[in-house]
Amino acid sequence: MRRMVPSLVDLCVQTAIDNVRYLGDVGETDSHLLERILPHCSLEQLIHVENSTQGRDLSQVTDRLWKRFYQIQFGEKSTNQVVERMKQKKVTFKWKLLYEAKSKEVEETQQRSFERIKELYQKEDAKRQSRQVRVCTKVPPSSNKRSFWGSGPGSSFCNTKSTLMKKAKIEFVNSREVKNLAAMKNKAVQRNHSHSQISPAKKPGGFSSMASSSRSNFTSR
Repeated sequence: MRRMVPSLVDLCVQTAIDNVRYLGDVGETDSHLLERILPHCSLEQLIHVENSTQGRDLSQVTDRLWKRFYQIQFGEKSTNQVVERMKQKKVTFKWKLLYEAKSKEVEETQQRSFERIKELYQKEDAKRQSRQVRVCTKVPPSSNKRSFWGSGPGSSFCNTKSTLMKKAKIEFVNSREVKNLAAMKNKAVQRNHSHSQISPAKKPGGFSSMASSSRSNFTSR
């Protein structure tokens, strides 16, 4: 079986498809040729071709292509809803305009969602910072004040001070100087006590009574 030789038109169409990224103003190219070439364009390439072509409306060729991009981007369900609404209202819109309107609607919806999320984050951040400020500015209880229940930093300080005072007092009482002073004091007390027991026999009154007794005995003789 002999292989068919492509025509010159087919070769030109295939060359255009292979270099579709370089397409711009298609000028007066026949619509049936564009129907074979433009379906190979991406969304950006199709926009570029339409914007570059001057003095010609390509919607007769590109409208079905825009419907396909609409369906790819927003889903078959949304596409069917648009078709049904146009039938109900007996109106027709170009799919390029529908695509642009839908894209703008989606973008605005996303922007509103971003703003709401941003606002929620700001409120949450403000609450968190407010809690941090309240915690940082809280004045701790004074260590000089004793708690009613005897607990807390003030109570610990007082207990520590009392323990140190008791320890210092015990060390002072047991020191050598205090013991020597106590011993000297005890000796002085004992000396005074013994002196108080001997002193009545040495009083002048005692000798006087003895002398009187001797005289009376002598007189009686």
